[in-house]
Amino acid sequence: MSQTLSASTLLMVPMAPLVGAVLAGILGTKFGGNLMGRRMSHSLTILGVLVAFVISAMTLKSVALDGARFNETLYTWMVVGGLKMEIGFLVDGLTAMMMCVVTFVSLMVHIYTIGYMNEDEGYNRFFAYISLFTFSMLMLVMSNNMLQLFFGWEAVGLVSYLLIGFWFNKPTAIFANMKAFLVNRVGDFGFILGIGLIVAFAGTLNYTEAFAKGGELAKLSFPGTDWMLVTVICICLFIGAMGKSAQFPLHVWLPDSMEGPTPISALIHAATMVTAGIFMVARMSPLFELSDTALNFILVIGAITALFMGFMGIIQNDIKRIVAYSTLSQLGYMTVALGASAYSVAVFHLMTHAFFKALLFLAAGSVIMGVHHNQDIRWMGGLRKYMPITWITSLLGSLALIGTPLFAGFYSKDSIIEAVHGSHLPGAGFASFAVLAGVFITAFYSFRLYFLVFHGKERFDQNPDAHHEEHHDDHGHHDTHHKPHESPWVVTVPLILLAIPSVVIGFMTIEPMLFGEFFKGAIFINAEKHPGMAEFAKTFHGPAQMALHALTTLPFLLALAGVLTSYYMYMVNPALPTAIKARVMPIYTLLENKYYLDWFNENVLARGARALGTGLWKAGDQYLIDGVVVNGSWKVVAWISGLARRVQSGYLYHYALAMILGVFVLMTYFVWLK
Repeated sequence: MSQTLSASTLLMVPMAPLVGAVLAGILGTKFGGNLMGRRMSHSLTILGVLVAFVISAMTLKSVALDGARFNETLYTWMVVGGLKMEIGFLVDGLTAMMMCVVTFVSLMVHIYTIGYMNEDEGYNRFFAYISLFTFSMLMLVMSNNMLQLFFGWEAVGLVSYLLIGFWFNKPTAIFANMKAFLVNRVGDFGFILGIGLIVAFAGTLNYTEAFAKGGELAKLSFPGTDWMLVTVICICLFIGAMGKSAQFPLHVWLPDSMEGPTPISALIHAATMVTAGIFMVARMSPLFELSDTALNFILVIGAITALFMGFMGIIQNDIKRIVAYSTLSQLGYMTVALGASAYSVAVFHLMTHAFFKALLFLAAGSVIMGVHHNQDIRWMGGLRKYMPITWITSLLGSLALIGTPLFAGFYSKDSIIEAVHGSHLPGAGFASFAVLAGVFITAFYSFRLYFLVFHGKERFDQNPDAHHEEHHDDHGHHDTHHKPHESPWVVTVPLILLAIPSVVIGFMTIEPMLFGEFFKGAIFINAEKHPGMAEFAKTFHGPAQMALHALTTLPFLLALAGVLTSYYMYMVNPALPTAIKARVMPIYTLLENKYYLDWFNENVLARGARALGTGLWKAGDQYLIDGVVVNGSWKVVAWISGLARRVQSGYLYHYALAMILGVFVLMTYFVWLK
């Protein structure tokens, strides 16, 4: 263990955002008497995140260049028998990378929020929430045990609930945050079962100790079945990831989370909550490598999410929802990589995706501000000349998203496709088709958004809902009489700073992260059973050669076809999409209704649960407990008491008769026995 990483310095990483959150949340709100103004609130929270980012960057340097590692307990909360409940940090390549991604994206979101939330009454409260969100995610990724992991896991869920419903006077926002909360509880139930099984059979919450007992767990069966215990553990853990990282069918909360302010959409979708599940599975790779069944389950779920959520992006008209469905699809790609045992590729895509997805969300927010809070891309167009910085950064983010050679998304996305090709799991064939088809779909809907927003005829003055009081009006603005305008510097500077890694980070880091020793000791792969990454390494000859070779491969041709198809349909022949829609109306209806999953959840699961609850209440509580146990018991006692009262008459001849009858019965009984 290197001495270059100190516990006190590492402790400052999560604590600095927490201090900023507490000060802004108490002293900057009515709760604390509004003692701090807006400038002080955003200054303190930004300073806290900046401190966390600087220390994280220094930690990454020590880990990457000097091989520094840290794995220590900082505080023991309690000891129950032999089970220790502790707070501690594990810092290796995986943690250091996540620390930098979380703090950098959060820092950009904090700065951006100054401009985006400038006129909102809850300005200080919002800064407190996003800083608290950063603290929660840092505690999650830095943990060295499952107790702290679960604390961070639930904390990001709680703060996301507060942020999605930030505008608590909007019914849609309240519905969306409750939906996110409930769906995540479903996944978290599986997650805590998985942790409970590890504790029950391994007797520890510590990562290192639990992984050391992986071989023993692999030999055990789940009690009462012939299932491998480790398979049950891994599937339970992954169900938690399905909720947090929005995998089918627990993805339904994520598109509705767009009801929250745009900065938090960027933070949730890029670097915090939805990446928690991907990080957790990568961290637990020593256990997941023991079960091909669990890995195949992960592979198939990820493939379904990547493909079918991409289809959803094609029909959306809300600029934020298009980017949201893009997030769902890309999370599916990461999950596919996890299932193919390419954990390093999954977190590599997590990193590159964090930069260009935060960029796209913040650019979408800049567009929304520029067109006076309209979010419907059908009533935009021609914004390139009005918003040049937003335009060029959006283009760079879109090119990264579709996997354009040399851009960040290309290296991670093509690596996933290569890793899936090398997988020998039963679901690899379907997964390979899904990720390839997803390339065309992603390129199509990404550039549909790009062309409709920044090119073509100006349509922002033709919006039929522009004079309706409630049309996409998050801030209470109704000004539709002015031309679009570029956003202030506090908005455009984060766009520029996010655009830089969106272009170069993949080229710079693919070799050490995928084929070097950056994740040594953090990620484990059984190369004999899962040789996909080893085979991929044989074909890799540097990032430049990979980009050059990609120009002749199927993924590049599919991406190019998606862009050209989008250009033709929305720039050259805009009547074609309407004609196609009329011919495939059943498919369009299916997509518009989100595969009827919301209908199923509300009308089957929710009503079924309510009917079950009502049945248990009436049959179990009212009839069985109140009617039989409570009321029935006193009625039996009353009946027995009534009989006893009749027997206890107080007359001597009644008692003499009873004695004689008793003697007669006893004599008859003994005679009968003989």
